[in-house]
Amino acid sequence: MNTLGLRKVSCAFHKILVGFLVVNILCWGLFPGSAFARTATSSNNNSSIQPYLQKVIENLTEFRLENGMKFIVLERHQAPVVSFLTYADVGGVDEPDGKTGVAHFLEHLAFKGTSKIGTKNFEQEKKILDKLDEIATKKQAAKKAGNKELVAKLEAEFKKQEKNASEFVIQNELGRIVEQAGGVGLNATTSTEATRYFYSFPSNKLELWMSLESERFLDPVIRREFYKEKDVILEERRLRVENSPIGMMIEKFIDTAFTTHPYRRPVIGYDEDIRNLTPDDVQKFFESYYVPSNITIAVVGDVNPAEVKKLAQTYFGRYESRPKGKANIPVEPDQNKTREVTVEFPSQPWYLEGYHRPDIKHPDHAVYEIISRVLSDGRTSRLYKSLVETQRLALTAQGFSGFPGEKYPNMMLFYALTAPGHTVDEVAQGLRTEIEKLQTQPVLAKELERVKTQARAGLIRSLDSNMGMAQQLLEYEVKTGSWRNLFKQLDEIEAVSAADIQRVAKQTFTPENRTVGKLLPKQTTK
Repeated sequence: MNTLGLRKVSCAFHKILVGFLVVNILCWGLFPGSAFARTATSSNNNSSIQPYLQKVIENLTEFRLENGMKFIVLERHQAPVVSFLTYADVGGVDEPDGKTGVAHFLEHLAFKGTSKIGTKNFEQEKKILDKLDEIATKKQAAKKAGNKELVAKLEAEFKKQEKNASEFVIQNELGRIVEQAGGVGLNATTSTEATRYFYSFPSNKLELWMSLESERFLDPVIRREFYKEKDVILEERRLRVENSPIGMMIEKFIDTAFTTHPYRRPVIGYDEDIRNLTPDDVQKFFESYYVPSNITIAVVGDVNPAEVKKLAQTYFGRYESRPKGKANIPVEPDQNKTREVTVEFPSQPWYLEGYHRPDIKHPDHAVYEIISRVLSDGRTSRLYKSLVETQRLALTAQGFSGFPGEKYPNMMLFYALTAPGHTVDEVAQGLRTEIEKLQTQPVLAKELERVKTQARAGLIRSLDSNMGMAQQLLEYEVKTGSWRNLFKQLDEIEAVSAADIQRVAKQTFTPENRTVGKLLPKQTTK
């Protein structure tokens, strides 16, 4: 959701598929582990990162309010700007069965304002919102009873009251306040395991941010334009899934790859679940997970940490400490045979192949990141050079680690868009050949060093901006327990050996651990 009130996709993925596959399927803010772990300096040894790390340590302040909310503050005085990122440790995996999409729905509603922002007269607006909920409940009951006449009558009354409610709404007032004060980048994303809210301000607007952001989650009006936003999200789902070949493919693929873990469910939610969500459902979810101890905030830029702490205590200290809700997240059982799913759709043929891997905290996490880079990082990667340049089996061939999240055991996913005149089975064979080479032939030292250099360079690039730094620090702080692990990842990457790659490749890339997805052109009948 940007300052114009439009939903903006913010996915940190890889090149070609990023613009197509990911935007269409994982676009609801999903950040795979590889996007965050691939980072560092352009030298050939890890020592050059140390001055950078030391500077971060010297300028970073951490504190926790009495209610449990944590702040990470990093001083960067190069320019009079500051970036803010509010990280709620909750996403699609935390949703109750039958309520998929509620985390994403809540993210949308967080831009609708409060009892003070976004309304001309909240007391009057509230009365109409009460009527809308009452009519919506009656309409749902009438639909279940099959009473079409009553449904039509209630629908007419509903539209009338919805129009009345809109008279009190000040559209996108939050966005206008931010924009008029010089703020930029007002947006949010929802992923399988987190919801992030972010924007940047001139540094002299620190207190304004504290006021706006604290009010936003202290006093949200969940019911404001709730039903209109539901239609927006249903249309979003139609665009990204039902009417998108690759969107439909990915939804079927993850449902096949995961049998138990909620990673199998789409972040945007299932159509029926979205339709049945009520304001009470969203309110309960908010009250369960948007508690101080479940929120971490990064403030990066031209700030004084003492002032940040003082203002945080004033504004966010108002939040009442509450226990965090606990989602029932089952453990995904080991896969013991190849799984396959085929989707027919008017589309160019795509091939997907995935393998289960451990979570971000596993000792082999860095090895998986290096494997991903060796196989699929850019035009120098093995998949691109083999499948695209040499054999010309595919128009693009890449992959990434950390799908569809990385907080829990996840997958390494490879994908290819089949070239004209070739089949997905040919692509599959070409991919397997490259995977088997990792299992049987040690990666040469020159190639391994190139990949490590790319990883180091990537980290520095990602940390160049205030917002990039805020994002990275929070990902590692919440998912691994400490932001310092962001930099420890460099040591782990540097330590990866050819033997490690061969060992992990043998363990992971087995037929029993494989899930295959084929998107084939729909056959027309004559």
